[in-house]
Amino acid sequence: MAISPAAPACIVLAHEDPQHVRRLVEALDPFPVFLHCDARTPESVFRAMTDGLPARVRVLPRIRTGWAKWENVEAEVSGYRAALAETDASHVAVLTGSDYPLANAAEISGLLGAHREDSFVAVHELPWAEWGRDGGMGRMRFRHWAWRKHMLRLPIPRRVPRDVVFAGGSQMKVLARHHAAAVVDVVDTRPDLVRFWQRSWIADETFVPSVLSTPGLTPGFADEHVPHALWFIGWDGTAMKSPPWLRTPDAGQLLERRTTSDVELPHVFARKFSTDRSSDLLDIVDGAFGLREGARATAAAAVVAP
Repeated sequence: MAISPAAPACIVLAHEDPQHVRRLVEALDPFPVFLHCDARTPESVFRAMTDGLPARVRVLPRIRTGWAKWENVEAEVSGYRAALAETDASHVAVLTGSDYPLANAAEISGLLGAHREDSFVAVHELPWAEWGRDGGMGRMRFRHWAWRKHMLRLPIPRRVPRDVVFAGGSQMKVLARHHAAAVVDVVDTRPDLVRFWQRSWIADETFVPSVLSTPGLTPGFADEHVPHALWFIGWDGTAMKSPPWLRTPDAGQLLERRTTSDVELPHVFARKFSTDRSSDLLDIVDGAFGLREGARATAAAAVVAP
């Protein structure tokens, strides 16, 4: 029986900038896209984002997501569920609406084909020194609520699950198909863990990493993942809650696709971009990596038409 070529289904979690989201969808051609738009986004913006999208794009039911909320995990899992049911993709990539590829479809498929059973995700068992004085364990030990981008913590320790290896990492990841299926299975069969994470802090940075890192929930993951995030992010050492926006002066480093010289694999995605701040940079990226060739040819023809 012939093995189908490796290819990702792409979950895109968006809430604004429909022009960039549509440009991202074009750049991901021919991969299937499962697009989630925050239910709080105005209807006019949602329509600008979704009207007339190609058939390979499925718009997911809208959930009211938000900063540091469990609902971000719900939206991600809804994407896994749809991608597994509707495609035979070898992997599932999770992107935001401010991301963009740094490689064309052939290169991305080639990379995944060389790691057909592996996920690309940097996970760190907690406590992790980079997450503060308690290594991030306070996210688990206490109940939390997010209110207007502020953390509300009930300062009474709670009982934590004993059968879970707590871990953290970015929500941006590329999961092998069987690992995405394992995450969905845990959501469906472990309501106790869902309830626990609904009051954990920034669950989208700990739920999936913890599920993957727990042998009883995802057997074999330790030997079936590449501990390398495929995203270039323009962190500059400044303390901030979100990555900085990428602009034209970032082009040199971005086109190298490596944050450090000792990184073995190049980054094939990057963030954050916006239409207002990054359009010129995105034009450079398109030309360098052969993205949106059909759209660029159409635009060029329109310019020279009499």
